Amino acid sequence: MTVLAIDVGGSGSRVALRDEHGATRWERSGSRAGVEAGGSTVPGVVLALVERARETWPVDTAVLDGVAVGGTGLGSLVTDPTGLARSVRAAAGAPAAVAIDAVTAHLGALAGAAGAAVVLGTGAVAVGGDPGRPGSWRRVDGWGHLLGDRGSGAQVGLAGLQAAVRAFDGVDASGSALLAAARRRFGDPATWPGQLYPRPDRAGVVAEFATDVVGLAEREDPAAHRVVATAGREAARSVVAALGTDLPGVVSLTGGLSNARVLARQFVATVADLRPDVEVRAPVGDPVDGALLLADRVAAGAFVAQEGFVWTCSTT
Repeated sequence: MTVLAIDVGGSGSRVALRDEHGATRWERSGSRAGVEAGGSTVPGVVLALVERARETWPVDTAVLDGVAVGGTGLGSLVTDPTGLARSVRAAAGAPAAVAIDAVTAHLGALAGAAGAAVVLGTGAVAVGGDPGRPGSWRRVDGWGHLLGDRGSGAQVGLAGLQAAVRAFDGVDASGSALLAAARRRFGDPATWPGQLYPRPDRAGVVAEFATDVVGLAEREDPAAHRVVATAGREAARSVVAALGTDLPGVVSLTGGLSNARVLARQFVATVADLRPDVEVRAPVGDPVDGALLLADRVAAGAFVAQEGFVWTCSTT
């Protein structure tokens, strides 16, 4: 089968194609998601990537067997996910599914097995479920950077910036190293509100600072270490809640922040405290691998839609 997979997040997007031999995965990158007055930009990003794939791989995309999309905010910021699935089906000429990004992250991390996964990218969301059991998906967090996204890049970056501002104000000098790092990235603190508040992609911009915070945490800066360790604890709480008691005791931490050692150590320790019976597994694959797996199953007619998690369209 030839399938197309799309992953859209707050830091960027990717489209991947696996050809009929099943051994080739080509990728191209695209724009990151944003939130404007009219809603999420994810649908536009997705359809642009479908078009780009058809232009880049015209022969392979001439006859596709399945297409799958994993996107941030699909369950809360996109007004008509089913309509998006229909649009993808029409644009690609193949059965299509669109899913919240946590579902494709789960599928990639656990290789399609049951359990729970938490994905820490620009945002944060945990999902538990058994892909073979209809109606089993459940979500924890994914509320966006204003209400939640606990443990996310946006949260880590924002907490780091808040500590930097306190140091700048002379309230708490422990954030001095974070202030210096933030100055290097964003310039004069007086300009930060103007740089951040008006931007529709401000969560992604703030999340970029998480790289600096994690770097300082790895060098044992106390303020940065507290921020990153807190993110690990929050991610663990979310994934344990998503696992519940009816799924196998397997969880995984995935996403761009999962490689932060301070965060990962705290995550493992907190899971052990909360659920000593649960195994923490390294992710088998990434969200694009999960989207490819979803595309395979959609092509085979073997994946069931669930409102709030996965929407499918097999006919025009």
